[in-house]
Amino acid sequence: MDIVQLIPVTSLLIAANVIASLYALSNAEFMEKNLFHVGPILDRGEWHRMVTSGFLHGGFLHLFVNMYVLFMFGGFVERSLGTVAYLIVYFAALLGGNAWSLLENRRKPSYRALGASGATSGIVMSFILFRPFEQLMIFPIPFFMPAVVIGLLFVVGSAILAQRENKTIGHEAHLGGALSGILVTILVAPSAFTNFANEVARALGGS
Repeated sequence: MDIVQLIPVTSLLIAANVIASLYALSNAEFMEKNLFHVGPILDRGEWHRMVTSGFLHGGFLHLFVNMYVLFMFGGFVERSLGTVAYLIVYFAALLGGNAWSLLENRRKPSYRALGASGATSGIVMSFILFRPFEQLMIFPIPFFMPAVVIGLLFVVGSAILAQRENKTIGHEAHLGGALSGILVTILVAPSAFTNFANEVARALGGS
């Protein structure tokens, strides 16, 4: 059985991101009309940007990193949640990340952003609910840590970095996407939280 059959939704999401991003990189007008841009969203009601911007990327490295993260974590979450619930979590994280970014930057009409990192942050957090003590490594840190530790550092770090001025990375979208991923995973699959709580209790020596 090939990878597309094993994780069909993740494969389709990766394909959609690649196709949309490559087209946008070769078509400036398409890019401009679909990226996250506070002014047009609030002043002209161009709410489609809240979704379309999540399928666009600023370059090949940006695209590769997000799709690598989606490939590494999305397959497990897709198999754990099922197709419909997985899509709900993915798009909830995408929208949650952009909503948080819109709230944080509502007084900056020129603010622009793009990328799937809000959605992928939510998928990573969903994975952590199921496998909190999976040993993961964050490049370039040369050692492994439990997933739950990485998740906590990511949320705290995103919250701090989102307050910086003149930032070039949309940390607020990461934070909103991560929190949305946690919340919506628990809503669509309450057993994920039960699993997380049991794993943590076991690690702390509880029953």
